[in-house]
Formats: sequence, C-alpha cells, structure tokens
Amino acid sequence: MSMPNPDLDEAQYQKIFQWLDDLAESSVVFLCFGSSGSFDVAQVKEIAIGLERSGYNFLWSLRVSSPKDEVSAHRYVTNNGVFPEGFLERIKGRGMICGWVPQVEILAHKAIGGFVSHCGWNSILESLWYGVPIATWPIYAEQQLNAFRMVKELGLALDLRLDYRVGSDLVMAGDIESAVRCLMDGENKIRKKVKEMAEISRKSLMEGGSSFNSIGQFISLNF
Repeated sequence: MSMPNPDLDEAQYQKIFQWLDDLAESSVVFLCFGSSGSFDVAQVKEIAIGLERSGYNFLWSLRVSSPKDEVSAHRYVTNNGVFPEGFLERIKGRGMICGWVPQVEILAHKAIGGFVSHCGWNSILESLWYGVPIATWPIYAEQQLNAFRMVKELGLALDLRLDYRVGSDLVMAGDIESAVRCLMDGENKIRKKVKEMAEISRKSLMEGGSSFNSIGQFISLNF
C-alpha cells in the first residue's frame, strides 16, 4: 500500500487502521484541525477531559502550539504532563492520539461516525462525500464563514463553536463532551441529512448528474 504522506510511517499507518478495523461501525469520533490548526496546553487538557467524559471512541490528530516540530510535539504532549493525570491509561483501547493522519482515508472508514473539524472547505467536502457529520470548530481564515454556512444556512453541521479564533476563551470540557454526544447520536437529524447529501453528491457525478453535465458543458465551450 502506498503511503499518502511521508510524515506518517508505515507502522503508525497500520496501527491506526488496524485499530479502526476492530471497532464497530460509526462508533469513533475523529478530531482533526488541518495542517496549521494547533492548540495551547490549556485547551488540549479541556479537549482531553471532554473526550474522556463523552464515553465515545476517538481518534485525535493533535498538534500543540509549541514546539513546532511534529515529532517533538508528540513527545512533548506524552511526556510533559499536557494531558490530565492518568488520562492516557484511562482511555487505552477506546482512544488514539497521533500527529498527521490521512484524513480522506479515515473519513472513508466505516468506524468513523463523527468529525470535529476546523471547517476548511476541503474537509467539509470530504466529510459530506463520506456522509460523516461535523461539529464545527473553526480557527482561522475563511473557516468561520464556512462553519456558519454549514450550521445556519444548510443545517449540515452541529455548532460546537462558530466564532473561535486562536487566543479566544477556552472551549470548555463540558461543551466538548456535549457536542460529541450529540454528534454521535444515531438519531441526530443532522446525521440523516448528511447521509442524504452523500447520496446526492455521488449522483451528481454520474452520467446525467449536475456535476457531470456542468463539466461536459465547460469542455464543449472551450473546445
């Protein structure tokens, strides 16, 4: 199997997907905040507490604000008391924390049931394609606008935060716990709507679909 990114070695890649393969369908919440999304130690602790209290399985792609080097950062969070005392021992078996991950492949996995995201547009499109509902946590650039549209205009995402920016007040563990539980609820209306959008997305690429026809028209106009 070809590796999608040199930052993820073969052993770590296999470890992630073997762990996911052993879990039930739609039982894991995935947290990932883009290539530049990171949090300070205080926020990392709140996320950890919220995830633990939620009771759900989780895969957390974690970057801390310092140090910048990802390998050093991973060592930093695991060896320097960034997590609450005893956290890593308590979440063994139901939680995995790592650095860079192949996001598209993870969202495509049957075990993933929810996505806590920074709401970059690529991430939104990938989650919709695979029918994975989002809890919004925008951080910078156009992400706040994307999150607003997904929650308020389209009803395709859950509002964890809409206006967060680096340096804002902490998002507290209770809010994170509540959002994860709501996101992972199998009866959540947003989940059903996102699944429907995944079907619409696929049909649009088939012959006669809206995207198929638009590309055909574009090609005919230019040739």
